Amino acid sequence: MRVALVGVLLALAGCTTTVEPPKRDTVIDLLQENWQHVPGIVAGGDGLQVTATGRGIVEQDGDGGQPDPPVNLAGTHLVGADDFRLGASFTSVTADATVSLYDRPPVISDEFRIEPAGLRLTLDGDDLEIALFDGSTQQDATSPQPAEEDSVRLPDPGAELSVHRLGDQIEITSDGATVSTLPRGEVFDSGELWLGLSSDEGSFTVSSLEASAPGDSLATAGPVAVDAERSPEGLQALAARSRPDFLVGAAVALGPLASDEDYADELVGNFGGLTPENAMKPQALSPRQGEYHFEDADALLDLAESKGIAVHGHTIAFTEAMPRWMQDLPTDSEQDRRASAKALLDYVTTVVTHFKGRLHSLDVVNEPFDVDQGTDLQENTWLRVFGEAYPVVVSQAVHDADPDVQQFINENGADVPGPRQDALRELAIDTNARGGHIDGVGLQAHVYDLDTDAVSADDLATTFDTFQDAGLVVRISENDVTDDQGQDVQAEQYATILAACLRSEVCVSYTTWGVDDRYDWFVDDDGGLQQGHDLLFDDGEPTPAYDATRAVLES
Repeated sequence: MRVALVGVLLALAGCTTTVEPPKRDTVIDLLQENWQHVPGIVAGGDGLQVTATGRGIVEQDGDGGQPDPPVNLAGTHLVGADDFRLGASFTSVTADATVSLYDRPPVISDEFRIEPAGLRLTLDGDDLEIALFDGSTQQDATSPQPAEEDSVRLPDPGAELSVHRLGDQIEITSDGATVSTLPRGEVFDSGELWLGLSSDEGSFTVSSLEASAPGDSLATAGPVAVDAERSPEGLQALAARSRPDFLVGAAVALGPLASDEDYADELVGNFGGLTPENAMKPQALSPRQGEYHFEDADALLDLAESKGIAVHGHTIAFTEAMPRWMQDLPTDSEQDRRASAKALLDYVTTVVTHFKGRLHSLDVVNEPFDVDQGTDLQENTWLRVFGEAYPVVVSQAVHDADPDVQQFINENGADVPGPRQDALRELAIDTNARGGHIDGVGLQAHVYDLDTDAVSADDLATTFDTFQDAGLVVRISENDVTDDQGQDVQAEQYATILAACLRSEVCVSYTTWGVDDRYDWFVDDDGGLQQGHDLLFDDGEPTPAYDATRAVLES
């Protein structure tokens, strides 16, 4: 009453004042946002239907299977979050149900996933498991451990679960009652919230999913790459001035392309081609036999197409990155081999048909020779099922599904003349002589040690002539160079490889294996996580190697 009376007296006195009403919370119904490209999620009338995908990351030797639950990368994420509330209700839970909130997307490497800062809530019956990850370096990257965890029994598992960030604490409530409080540390300091919904073994429905924050501090956003623009002075534009059909590309992951403006600008501004780092490998596309999850790959291709970037598919037949079902296909009897052959060919046909018309080229066979730099075919499922002619079978199946895609056999250690290069050349020739459709070879050009791996211009010239004489074209497919001897030496090696490729008409494209060292991680011999410095950009800035490649293209 006193406030109202003061207002009346001021008005009578001829004075005016404005009493600001309290700001209402921003409330976002996340069920109405974009979940189109999230594996295992289908939007329906009752909410979001979530099913287990079986996604995992297989180690080089085929062991492991670190879980890789999906994140909404190409759809909606939240920005501007300070204090916030996120509420979710689950119904029809058949096994377990998880909602995850991340500061940023996880970094996915060939053999491990780096867990970002964030919170994971898993409902399993009456039990709620809570895990808080602080984003710190893990002792074992393949088995990330939470910084804080809790387990509580819920009186009503069907009640709404809510996560509240309240200053330096995170509060978990069920039906409005607090069930757990955790110290927040620096979790949720990024001002962004990336969301994931997943189940390990079953399915569930998200009947409500709502975010709110005080005032106008919360909003939605899509992938940052949408706003990135091609540069008329980027590497691809420079290359096109002398060789219009020549592609300068990079290996790309959807996570940083969707979330990191520096990465998106570097890629879209400079590169005319991309190779999916992991999104098109078998373990990502078909973690369970007969089930396919094209969502991440489709999102990556959608972004590439919107920017006029050509896509090189990677990969079909490969010893590594195979899901367990593919590794374990039986071959003991002729009947087993026939059934396993059908399963593998069904996979090839399904994948290539799905991407038909969207790929410029494709690795139909990847790293066929043994890992010790020999010339024998690696022992793998493809060899056990089809025998030594498996590249012919795969090439024919790819051609039947998409006769227009250019086919490549991709290999490491064949960049310079020698037995391994000879074996690659003969494999491609023999495959075509038996009815295959191989257009060329990919030479990876990984320079991990400049004393042993460095490539000279003369060796490359001889190499290109060798494959040209065989009627094959060449891609420099996965170039990266260590900086162990300094950035000037690194830059010189980059320039040597690119310049040699440009000089030869048979070398049709050049691709670096990554964009920015910010995402260049590996596990050392002691199991520790290490950051590499092998690429053209480092933490958002061009390196001397980038300047050297520009100089080659401008000359």
